[in-house]
Amino acid sequence: CSSRRRERMMSLSIASPSGVTFTSKINLSKSSFHGIQIPKIIQARAVNAPPPSCPSLVVKMAKREEELKEIRTKTTEELQEEIVDLKGELFMLRLQRSARNEFKSSEFLRMRKRIARMLTVKREREVEEGINKRISRKLDRKWKKSIVPRPPPSLKKLREEEAAEEAKEAAS
Repeated sequence: CSSRRRERMMSLSIASPSGVTFTSKINLSKSSFHGIQIPKIIQARAVNAPPPSCPSLVVKMAKREEELKEIRTKTTEELQEEIVDLKGELFMLRLQRSARNEFKSSEFLRMRKRIARMLTVKREREVEEGINKRISRKLDRKWKKSIVPRPPPSLKKLREEEAAEEAKEAAS
């Protein structure tokens, strides 16, 4: 019993914007996949043409640099305080998500990145002081144990707004 492969030839024509038509023959063979494989058509670009620019990336980079400058101006204690606040905010977002309340999902990434930048700046300062990784981890554990639990700023603000509304209602 001889196995025969059936092969089909197909002509493919592609019209380009310049009016030139490219014609090529593609060999299509039937396989056990029961489908056809079409080769990728690579888009040619002029050799001297500049790559497409994206102005939004430039703006994002400028904002990031501006944020890093702002972070670097803070003292280590201020950084630690803000890290605690941001972690509290992150916790509040998780609670909102679990309760299926309305929240901005983009805030998760924004807060996590901000925390990471602050921790990076903190570690850069430790490296400048000559503190190795082992001692740094010990200091981090000590710092985490010293944190006094407190409500995040958004919760404080929410409580203040509720108190103001109650006072307004009581006065009326």
